[in-house]
Amino acid sequence: MSLVLAQSVVNAVEAAGGRAGGVYLRSLTPGLLKLAVLAGLPGPLFRPWWRMHVNRPFPVAEAFRSGQAVHLADAEEAMRRFPQLMAGLPFPFGSLYVPVFSGGRPVGVLVVLRAATPGKPVGTTDRRRLQSIAAGLGAALDGLEATGTPVQWEEEPLPVQLPAGSSPPVRIGRFDWDLDTGAVGADDELCAILGTGRAEFPGTIDALAARLAPEDVYGLWALARQAADSGGPVVRRMRLRGPDGRSHLLEVSGRRESGAGPGSPTHLTGFLVDLGIGPVVAEAADRLPRGIFSLDRFARMTYLNGLAEEILGRPRSELIGQVLWEALPWFANPAYEDHYRAAMLSDTPVHFLARRTPGPWLSLSLYPGHDGLTVVLTPTEQPAYAPESVASPGLGLGSPADRSAALYRPVALAIALTEAVTARQVSAVVTEELLPAFGGRQLAIYLLKEGHLFLEWETGFPHGFLNRFDGVALDARIPGVDTLTTGRPIFFESMGRLAAAYPGIPMDTDTGARAFLPLIASGRHVGSCILGFDQPRGFSPEERTVLTALAGLIAQALERAQRYDSEAALARGLQDVLLPHRLPVVEGIGTEGRYLAGTQGMDVGGDWYDVIQTGRKVALVIGDVQGHGVAAAATMGQLRSAVRAFALSGHDPQEVMTGTNRLLIDLDSGQFASCCYIVIDPATGTTRAVRAGHPQPVLRRPDGTAEVMDLPGGIVLGIDAEASYPVTELHLAPGEMLALYTDGMVEESGTDIDVGVERLRSTIAAFGPAALAETADHVIGRARQAADRPDDIALLLAAREPWAAGEP
Repeated sequence: MSLVLAQSVVNAVEAAGGRAGGVYLRSLTPGLLKLAVLAGLPGPLFRPWWRMHVNRPFPVAEAFRSGQAVHLADAEEAMRRFPQLMAGLPFPFGSLYVPVFSGGRPVGVLVVLRAATPGKPVGTTDRRRLQSIAAGLGAALDGLEATGTPVQWEEEPLPVQLPAGSSPPVRIGRFDWDLDTGAVGADDELCAILGTGRAEFPGTIDALAARLAPEDVYGLWALARQAADSGGPVVRRMRLRGPDGRSHLLEVSGRRESGAGPGSPTHLTGFLVDLGIGPVVAEAADRLPRGIFSLDRFARMTYLNGLAEEILGRPRSELIGQVLWEALPWFANPAYEDHYRAAMLSDTPVHFLARRTPGPWLSLSLYPGHDGLTVVLTPTEQPAYAPESVASPGLGLGSPADRSAALYRPVALAIALTEAVTARQVSAVVTEELLPAFGGRQLAIYLLKEGHLFLEWETGFPHGFLNRFDGVALDARIPGVDTLTTGRPIFFESMGRLAAAYPGIPMDTDTGARAFLPLIASGRHVGSCILGFDQPRGFSPEERTVLTALAGLIAQALERAQRYDSEAALARGLQDVLLPHRLPVVEGIGTEGRYLAGTQGMDVGGDWYDVIQTGRKVALVIGDVQGHGVAAAATMGQLRSAVRAFALSGHDPQEVMTGTNRLLIDLDSGQFASCCYIVIDPATGTTRAVRAGHPQPVLRRPDGTAEVMDLPGGIVLGIDAEASYPVTELHLAPGEMLALYTDGMVEESGTDIDVGVERLRSTIAAFGPAALAETADHVIGRARQAADRPDDIALLLAAREPWAAGEP
């Protein structure tokens, strides 16, 4: 039966253009499928998928239960239909699952793994081919069962090597060259290497030379002269480049006719060998300043260059043919497992750091291909998160896993948590740092709110499974509540032990392990964290200590994030109230305002703009309070109210600015603000402007040209109570537009602000004399394209209408 299964899997992989495959069969345990054959992948690395219950939410189980094939073109489709599959194998690959029937009932599932084809469904041809192979396998199993062989599998998966991908074959052509006459005799293989038929080959050395690179021709003639002048036999080798660009090896031997003396006819005979690509690649790799080695699909080492031998500290003779993590146990680290699996399943290169023990840290890049992996490794500096000594735990490939390497994770997690701001960002960091360290597959984080635990984050659990525990009160008897109320972590080595301790709790699986961690920060209850594993496992004292410490770090980060969320919500509410929802309609003057929040920090700042109608005139205001958050938003509101009050009281621009400056100083908030205040008479165009440390406005003329204005100004508000703010008088002609903005529009890290101002000016000029709303949308749209905006942006445009009164 093994031979029948292996042949079917190989045929299926080749038929669908796959890189790996397998077949599951029924076992003696009802409802349990076991992987019988695994082709093209190292079996121990995929041990978690050797067993599959037919009721699990996986495509193998779905194909078996439904009797229908499952085709997943890419990771996106797999995530949508089978999220638990992608939780364990979150890599870009495609997969196909075809049920196998024997005696009219399903007995197994044929599986092919191949490169993803995003947006392109599995073709009809591939579907039919796999259906045909599955039908053939079912018929063969029928025959075996008829002879008394049970169609069941209880052993470990049978490993099968797939045929290698196609590569140019090695070919050898023979020739004889008479140096006196220049005649060359060539066999069919030589002519084929040179890209010509034997009948078309002229039989001269010139014809041979015409198919070689010029530099190789001279080398060939030099070799011929050496043979002719020699008194004895001559054997030489040289490389020649053929018409297809590939390298050929030329081996020639010189000889005179038997019994002839000097001056007798001399011949060169020899071979032209088409080497394919292998030897050339090996020679080139030995010259590279990087360690390079290759693995076949079973992770056996098939080649090492010289520098790889030196870095790994072992000669090729000891490593070739050996499984990577068996020959070099320090590669057998559970933190590296996902990297290996990613490279084996996808077309995407994988990069990570590894520690050779004893020895340096290494930077590894895995480049996948049809026949295996090419690995590039270079020594690198010790990463900041790693201590001087890191143990190398087992990969879980049949030996007990020493997971003490996870001890460095508190430092790594703490560093990553400092960059997380929101609760979801904290949860994402925990997923990325905590799960790989301990080999976990599932994570859930609950936050305590008003005496109930609410689900904040989950990954790896069946869709909707945790919904029943969302919002539970603290009197519920479930481990997620108990770990928080008691303050003690709870560990279950298997789901059986969990079920015994908490009878009646629904289980998502009949295998695996769980760790329930209390999230408590400085004595304050924050929530609880659940860490899940696919297989039963123990928790060493070191692991329990590390996980408890990590829970404290997570709780502190989540508490900080909750404060941030509350403050951000308050700041957003303040800002939403204080910014004008609509601008007044003023005859003769059109205005448009836009606001764009930054992408860093609180995302809410003290930028504001306003349009104030003061009798027959209109005042334009734009300002920027230092900082972000509630304090900045509150100060912004006070300044906006002050400017509006001064303006409506009839104060001139200088009085408005000096009065606002004194108010900010009197508030003693420790903050300062920039501001630009411009009053326009719509009827005459008379304009008076004053600045307090604010960027210069941009003026667009009716013909679309634009310039940066040069308005005198004073220092920012809130610094000097005696500061003066000069007023500039100018004339705004019909059709001219003023653009006022905050510095977030023109500031960019590492770039002079003048560069940003000029960029804004050219943006406005290039857009031309368009309507205000279109211009505002265009300018703010360009700013929105920047992925990293450390500050908020406010924009206020005002244009005098071309038909304004008082103008000719």
